[in-house]
Amino acid sequence: MKKVLIVYYTWSNGNTKKIAGELQRATRADLEQISMVHPYMGSYEEVVAQGKREVESGFLPEIQPLAHDLFQYEVVAVGTPTWWYTMAPAVKSFFHDHDLSGKEVIFFQTHGGWPGHTLKDMAAACAGATEGPSMTVQFDSTGGSLQVTAQEEVDAWLAEAKAFLS
Repeated sequence: MKKVLIVYYTWSNGNTKKIAGELQRATRADLEQISMVHPYMGSYEEVVAQGKREVESGFLPEIQPLAHDLFQYEVVAVGTPTWWYTMAPAVKSFFHDHDLSGKEVIFFQTHGGWPGHTLKDMAAACAGATEGPSMTVQFDSTGGSLQVTAQEEVDAWLAEAKAFLS
């Protein structure tokens, strides 16, 4: 199996972290959370409003350096919650800061009902990379942790990802 690093960003309810963990268990990959230098503060509503402004302006928040060396990995899996129809600003910063061309990539996103164009945006941010199986996982629209996408669909994607890595 290829050497894999899973990087993901999660903010409020840990849904993206949950899916990253499932992928990690299925593939025995290394796992790392993308962390911002200045994390979001305030109420859920305040952070949602700030996130909207950042997405609309193309803002790239500063993120912490990764503990893992990307050059040591053949495959990088990247997970994000959907923020205003695209990837979270911290994930956009990750792609801006790290050239994944020549690598194989797997994308996954979580959302509460509006997946938007997140996976297309992630693929566009990785020009020169070979894209593997991607997954969109829906959770309840109230921002909670109730998974709407059938676990069987997630399991099928995990099996596909595992086969891609062989």
